[in-house]
Amino acid sequence: MARSMWKGAISFGLVHIPVEMYPAASDQGLDLTMLDRRDFAPIGFKRYNKATGKEVSWDDIVKGYEYRDGEYVVLSDEDLRRANPEATQTIDILAFVNAEQVPLIYYEQPYYLAPGKGGDKVYALLRETLREVGKIGIANVVIRVKQHLAALVCVGDTIVLNTLRYPDEIRPVDELKIPAADSKAAQVTDKELQMAKALVEGMSEKWKPQQYHDTYREDVLALIEKKVAANQTKTLTEPEPEEEKPAKTNVIDLVSLLQASLGKKPAKAAADEDDDEPPPGKSRKPAHRADDEDSDETPPPRARKAPAHAATHAATHASTRASTKRTTAAKSTSAKTATKTAAKRATADKAPARRRKAA
Repeated sequence: MARSMWKGAISFGLVHIPVEMYPAASDQGLDLTMLDRRDFAPIGFKRYNKATGKEVSWDDIVKGYEYRDGEYVVLSDEDLRRANPEATQTIDILAFVNAEQVPLIYYEQPYYLAPGKGGDKVYALLRETLREVGKIGIANVVIRVKQHLAALVCVGDTIVLNTLRYPDEIRPVDELKIPAADSKAAQVTDKELQMAKALVEGMSEKWKPQQYHDTYREDVLALIEKKVAANQTKTLTEPEPEEEKPAKTNVIDLVSLLQASLGKKPAKAAADEDDDEPPPGKSRKPAHRADDEDSDETPPPRARKAPAHAATHAATHASTRASTKRTTAAKSTSAKTATKTAAKRATADKAPARRRKAA
């Protein structure tokens, strides 16, 4: 079990809860050692006396405060404790506030608080109270030689003390170019907002911290194993010359990016929204006249992908044109037949007249 780094008590009102503090986070970064590139020997650092130049061991090192140039007041751990015993041994709760009222930017470093000897019941009382009321405790605590503002938060069955930054430790954003809500350059359309919300909804899931891990650290360790296996432990990889990248434009097609993120091709979306209207600058060829018998059949158009409603429209148009041609042809045939019949009747009527004249 980890060794406690601080022992004291939580205090609010007349309640006194003995607790021990443990680090709640550990650094899992890459532990790289600095080497001399000439022989790859490790580089060491010495604690030395600046007056004599001799190395100093940890046992001979004490702390001091420089009150004048070159003059120091020596302070031991006991001196620091005696300066304010209550501050150095107590987590003093000042107030209880709603958790959502403290912005995340104020949170700094988490520590676990475990009950000390005889403190189980009062520890559980504070934990359950925080859980029920949905608030956090704002407290003062001295860790080592610095006083911290802190938040006591109920996390599961554990009370977590999270140190907070003071307001003057938060840098202002006045010098940053943050777009205002009513800025024309950063104006967001309803369509863009709806697509972004759809993307967020599609990527939403339950919080599962175990599925996240440091992939960069894993990749570096894999590279180290690869270099060891290839016997390239002393090989320095030099950077390759950078390729010229095409100039970037400041114009961002946000809709296309959102559509691509949603897995929807922009071209398809544009076709769906066209409603059979031709693109600007282009016009459809006029349909052939139905009564133009001398005109040839229109050659079939070049095969291309089209929306379903466009194909239906084309089929309907072709069917109507063919039906019109058939009707016209039928009318033409009927007219010719009627003309021939009329001619025969006229000939028959004229025949008796010629015969009477001849007699």
